[in-house]
Formats: sequence, structure tokens, C-alpha cells
Amino acid sequence: MSARKSNMVWGLAALMMISGLLFSSTGHAAETYKIGGIFSVTGASSFLGDPEKKSLEMVIEDINAKGGIDGRKLEAVIYDTEDDPTKSVMHVNKLISKDQVVAIIGPSTTPTTLAIIPSIEKEKVPLISCAAGNAITNPIKPYVFKTAQSDILAAACVYGFMKKQNIQKVGILTVANAFGESGKEQLLKQAEKFGIQVVQSESFGDKDTDMTAQLTKLRKAEPQAIICWGTNPGPAVIAKNVKQLNLNIPLYQSHGVASPKFIELAGDAAEGIYLPTGKPLVANLLPDSDPQKKVLMEYIKSYDAKYKIPVSGFGGYAYDAMQILAKALVGTNGDKQKIRDNLEKITGHVGVSGTFNFSKDDHEGLSPDAFVMVQIKNKTWELAK
Repeated sequence: MSARKSNMVWGLAALMMISGLLFSSTGHAAETYKIGGIFSVTGASSFLGDPEKKSLEMVIEDINAKGGIDGRKLEAVIYDTEDDPTKSVMHVNKLISKDQVVAIIGPSTTPTTLAIIPSIEKEKVPLISCAAGNAITNPIKPYVFKTAQSDILAAACVYGFMKKQNIQKVGILTVANAFGESGKEQLLKQAEKFGIQVVQSESFGDKDTDMTAQLTKLRKAEPQAIICWGTNPGPAVIAKNVKQLNLNIPLYQSHGVASPKFIELAGDAAEGIYLPTGKPLVANLLPDSDPQKKVLMEYIKSYDAKYKIPVSGFGGYAYDAMQILAKALVGTNGDKQKIRDNLEKITGHVGVSGTFNFSKDDHEGLSPDAFVMVQIKNKTWELAK
């Protein structure tokens, strides 16, 4: 082989090698971080899942527009659980084995979240749930975190307000699922601390369409107020039944109905109802000194501009989850263990749902100031007085 021909061969080989390296480098840089999302987008709990899905997609779009995480774009892989625990498990397994996501956000409800936790812990994939049940993070599960305010904080918020109203006897009506059981546990556990007596406790099925029998039993116990703990549509039915029975005592709901959907379902029966909620519903009423107000107004403005519909506090759970996950992703190269470890170290994160301070002993990270009490007046929300 001539020297000239040899040089040409070597030159071509070098060019191919350089091209291969460049292609490899470019391909690596173009890889995305796949983020799993499982929400109740359709079905009875769509008022939770639909705004959560929209909020997750909005945050990912914004992060990608700013360059992504460590030069990598994010890709959302989202499935609809239809609020079905079995489908939730199926979707989580698919996200982990087929889609190979680095972390999962959701589900929307406590029962679906509890159903997937065994898979999450077995496969060691970070999960940030958008559900409220205390059992999700108590006791601590290494890979499970959540952004929704807990039943512990919600019950304390309700009872604290009742104490100021000099209410000492209450009847409670809770949905017969994991969310309702968790709420019932906290209402019974905390009552004495606030000088309140639970004089009667009843339950209802999440598909029940009339609760007059339970409310009649509560009325006989002569409570000064009734607390309903559930998610739509049941609580809206109860609001209508209370009005139909002309009970004439205050009705309190849980944070599980803190969305415009409840007012729509309950109609005129929603008037005067009290409930604890995160701050998105009353963001414009907060003082400028509130550390969450700036974040809340940015979220509301972005959501309204993109979707042309009002925000709900539920969408905020997914918004916070993705913002927190974005911080935890930095410098991990997608390593799930490192992401988990980083989540546990996040403190002082001011979000839509509160200020988050995670630790090895706290995978919820919120304090009582994440809640405010509101009252429904003229089909809108007001800070309760």
C-alpha cells in the first residue's frame, strides 16, 4: 500500500472515529429523563387527576424551555388510573419495566397510592404522591414522598377553628375507604386535645347517593356541627342532604373537596360550608408578606394562560412534586438512589402547597401553616372568620 493511500485510509478511519464520538456525545446529551405520571384523569376523581396531569405537563414544558436538567430534557409518560387501585399497579409496573422512568409522580388518591407502594419499594423508584392519607408516609417508606397536606394537619386545622367558635360536640361522617379511615382516625385521636367530643360517628360508601339515614342518626346525638371527610361526589350529596333535612348546624368538609368541582356538584347547598384548604383557592386574599404568595400567583397566572380554566389546590400537588423532583434530579445522571437521597435533603422549598422541609424522618415536609380555613360564600371561597 502506498504511503498516500495509507494516509487516506488512516484519515478516513480517524474521521469516522471522530464522527462516531460526536454522534455518541450528541446522542447522550439528547437523552431524556422520563418522568412517570399516574393520575385519576377520568372517572369520579377526575377533579383531582385532570389538574394534576395538566400541572405536571406545564412544569415539564417550562423546565425544558429553560434547558432541562443538566442539559437533558424531561419527558412525561402519563397514564390514567381511573381511580382504580388495580389499574394503578399495572401502570406503575409498566412505567418501571417498559418506560424506564427515573421517578413517578402521583397517584391522585390515597387508596391508589397505597396499592402501588409495594411495587415502588421493591423496585426502588422514587415516588412523590399527590394524595393526602397519613398512611402514605407514616411510617416512613424510603422511596415514598408526598406533597398533599396530611390528614393530621387538616384535622388540627378544623378543630383549631372550631375551638375558636366554641364548638364542643361534633358528629363525623367519613367515607369508607383509606382516605376516610385516615381522617376518622385523626378526628377521633385529636378531639380531646382541642376540648371537643365526638358524639356520633357514621360512614358512607364512596358511591352512595343518599346519606339521610346517617345524618338522621347524627342529628339524634345533638352535635353542634358535622364534619364530613371524603372526596367528591359523596360530600356534595351530604351537603344537599343536610339542607334537605334542615339541620341548621354548621357543616365542615375536609380538604378532599377543595376545588371548584365541589361547589358545582353541591350547588346552593355549598353555601356556608367550612373546610381546610391549601392556599391556591384564596391566593389573592393573602397578605403580601405570606412567603407562598409569589409562587401561588405565578402558578395561577401560568395555569390560567395555558389552560384558560381556574386552578385547584389539587393541581398544585403535582406542580410542587415536579418542582421538587427537578431539584433532586440535579447531578444524579438519573440514578434513582441519588434522586431519593436528594429528595430527603430538600428543605425550605416554597411551593403551592406549603413550604417543604423533608428529612429522613419526614417525607411530607409540611407544617400547619400549609392550611387555611375557608368558607364558601356566593359560590366562591373566603377566608373563614
